[in-house]
Amino acid sequence: MLTLNLKPTDNRIKTYYAEIDRLTRLGVTKETSVRAPFQNLLEQCGRQLNLTGILEYPMKGRGTNRIFIDAALVNNYNMPHGYCESKDIHDNLPAEVKRKFEQGYPRNNIIFQTPERAILFQNNRQILDADLTDPTQLVEVLQAFFAYRPQAYEEWKEAVAQFKDRVPEIGKGLAKIIKDAQKTNPQFTTAFNDFHQKCCQALNPNLSKAAVQEMLIQHLLTVRLFRTVFKNPYFVRRNIIAYEVENVIDALTSHAFDREEFLQRLDRFYIAIERAAELMTDYAQKQGFLNTVYEQFFQGFSVKAADTHGIVYTPQPIVDFIVNSVTEILKTKFEGRSLSDPGVHILDPFVGTGNFIVRIMQEIDKTALADKYADELHCNEVMLLPYYVASMNIEHQFYEATDTYQPFQGICLVDSFETAEEQQFLLFAPENSERVKGQKDTDMFVIIGNPPYNMGQVNENDNNKNRKYETVDKWISDTYAKDSKATLKNKLYDPYVKAIRWALNRIGDKGIVAFVTNNSFLEGVAFDGMRKHLAQDCDAIYILDLGGNSRKGSNAADANVFDIRVGVSINLFVKTKENPSAQLRIFYHRIDEGWNKAQKFEFLKDRKHIGNIAWQTVQPDARYTWLTEGLQPEFEDFIPMGIKGTKAAKEESGKAIFSLYSCGIVTSRDMLAYSFDLQLLQERVRTFIEIYNTAVDRKQRHDPNAPIENFIDTNDPRIKWSHRVKELLKKLALSDYEASHFRTALYRPFTQKYLYFDHFWNERRYQQYRIFPIPETETENRVICLTDKGSEKPFMTLMSHQLTDFHVVGPGCGTQCFPFYTYDEEGTNRRENITDWALAQYRAHYSDDTIEKWDIFHHVYALLHHPDYRERYQANLKRDLPRLPYTPDFWAFAKAGQRLAKIHTNYEEADEYPLRSIETPDTPLNWRVEKMKLSKDGTQLI
Repeated sequence: MLTLNLKPTDNRIKTYYAEIDRLTRLGVTKETSVRAPFQNLLEQCGRQLNLTGILEYPMKGRGTNRIFIDAALVNNYNMPHGYCESKDIHDNLPAEVKRKFEQGYPRNNIIFQTPERAILFQNNRQILDADLTDPTQLVEVLQAFFAYRPQAYEEWKEAVAQFKDRVPEIGKGLAKIIKDAQKTNPQFTTAFNDFHQKCCQALNPNLSKAAVQEMLIQHLLTVRLFRTVFKNPYFVRRNIIAYEVENVIDALTSHAFDREEFLQRLDRFYIAIERAAELMTDYAQKQGFLNTVYEQFFQGFSVKAADTHGIVYTPQPIVDFIVNSVTEILKTKFEGRSLSDPGVHILDPFVGTGNFIVRIMQEIDKTALADKYADELHCNEVMLLPYYVASMNIEHQFYEATDTYQPFQGICLVDSFETAEEQQFLLFAPENSERVKGQKDTDMFVIIGNPPYNMGQVNENDNNKNRKYETVDKWISDTYAKDSKATLKNKLYDPYVKAIRWALNRIGDKGIVAFVTNNSFLEGVAFDGMRKHLAQDCDAIYILDLGGNSRKGSNAADANVFDIRVGVSINLFVKTKENPSAQLRIFYHRIDEGWNKAQKFEFLKDRKHIGNIAWQTVQPDARYTWLTEGLQPEFEDFIPMGIKGTKAAKEESGKAIFSLYSCGIVTSRDMLAYSFDLQLLQERVRTFIEIYNTAVDRKQRHDPNAPIENFIDTNDPRIKWSHRVKELLKKLALSDYEASHFRTALYRPFTQKYLYFDHFWNERRYQQYRIFPIPETETENRVICLTDKGSEKPFMTLMSHQLTDFHVVGPGCGTQCFPFYTYDEEGTNRRENITDWALAQYRAHYSDDTIEKWDIFHHVYALLHHPDYRERYQANLKRDLPRLPYTPDFWAFAKAGQRLAKIHTNYEEADEYPLRSIETPDTPLNWRVEKMKLSKDGTQLI
């Protein structure tokens, strides 16, 4: 129990009053000044009780608002004990308290104070209203504040919310303890490194030590809950993986810190949950808590793991619809079979919390469940905490159905993609290895689940890339990638695509694959080869498109069923051993995009399974496009702006308007490589080059063959360790500062920035060095920039006379650049980029030999802006680069395009629009802009 030893005569009290008196004599009344003495007093008292003061403590307020409390006192595990909010001496304190609570300030143990008054709230009620000019009352407030204990939770939901909010803080506190112990305790370090090696061998050879550290934290923080809340005291002993991890943690904690003491310090937290759990008889409510632990731990504390593995709990309506649909397909496509039938082996390769397997068990006849549970239900998980959760959920479901507890033998701690390899190492426990081997030897009939969606690491600094898999990646490259006509094919290696390829191989020539996934494969340009093989490999495909892609302008605020940005679909792939026929076998239905999540769930509940859906039959075209709505067939007959063959030939003989075209620049470090301030940019560049060269020097001196992660600090904001720079570090290549590489670039529409244009520090320059190799070329060359095919944004085009960024129109959309001139890298050998073939075509069509290549360039630019062209061919422009028809009046378009080009490139020289400034009366002048918006009628900028 925290007891503050403090008297009115204490020196800390005297110091506080002396400081208040000094500020009063100086006439200082501002909150930012008068709050310091009280905060100092709180912090000094907190140190006596091992509490640390943190100023401007961030919290989530009401709704989506973020609030910053003046001060918070936290314990060794980053758990807040209480808060303090200070106000001016002249403020109406009760009114300020009310206002702060309306903003979402916490109501458990918070002091609101001015130098003369303090109001203490605990457990949502006012405890004290004290006169701080009286030392006795000041001490009373402080003692009550530090003696605070959270009230026992009366409702289960409150306990869930408490755990959800605290898990990230506790985890980070424990992570610091482990990290410190690794530095100071050799035995701890040895034991930890041995465990790390074992994890790499069993799960992922690239597994970082930080990821293993998180595994230990997951185990420590959840094992007590499994034992007490879920009445499973034998969990650690019966679960083969928990048993192995427990042995390791026993060795670690015996050298590092007292495990029981650590857990005892969290008693107030655990006891609140345990007391509430005693009131609950419905396991479903406790299961909800387990799912909260699962999601909040990974999405709060283990952010990188959540990013890599796409941690998302599958909503029950989706699980129900998929399981019911599999049942319907077994009945209608496989001669009346069912999930209960012997021989129907079922696998969830990405089990998460186990809700798919639990739902399947509910569908299986009770008379068949024991045999299915023992031999024909299988699932895999690669992360420790969800593995535990799934084990408990599945075992409890069996207990509820049979009134018998039996450990579930069908769950493996393994990476499902790794099972495609011929050999596996010892996978943690011998029992786990035997389970994996038995699963590999079993013919699967149904594969079901929710694969991870993450395609690739956003920030290379995270050192958190999705791993490569030799066999599965080769399956992709030999099929989906090989038959794709796309230039960029990296999206084909998204884990959900690998999951589909892996699962279809795994069921052989007969069975069902039922996944809920990212829906980008339905229309994405890169997925044409994938769509080809899906149609060839399957006898029937059912796609229920749930929409929800935020980048495509979903109308509903809550449109995505997973609260993610990408669209989602339920996909059922069926193999029946039948010979493919000309009959339509692809069925598609799109849910109303205007619906919110709740409406979509209601639809799934109402329809129950695929048999109750009004399907649209899909006939792929010659390019394996499934969703052809809006595509205009004549588009294919127009003249292409650029084609891959012409570009690859590097000559002007191709049948396209432009010979060369290029993506914009990708720096992978925009915050460091771009700036409006040239001097600031130069300083940043010098800094990250110095940091990089220092890393090269350290690596060369210590161990040139050691992993580069040993020599870099990925948390240093002054440098960005992108893939290219890491590869250069491996080669011990040094970087030089080049003053001539500072250029101006079009960063966003009508927004120029200074850029460090450098092959070393730009992740991809593409062909930009042949378009604007030196600054002098900016005076003569022009580039038509446009949204790349596959863009999630509407088609846009803009003329540029300088280097152009890849995301010139914003994230989610690449940029292709079609220049008039191209050069050698030194800026020599200028040549026109419009092909002689195109010139001949235009002259012949219009019977006009006076047409020149600049005229064609401007004609193209005008046509790309024409609203009729954009509207009619908007669907085509999303999947292809522009193809251009001839126009009735060549010269009218050419002149319009020339005028547009001049306006768009010389926009800074345009006359200012005549604006009238409106001032707000009685408001001090302040030029700081926090937000800008147009009025509804578009006539005012507010």
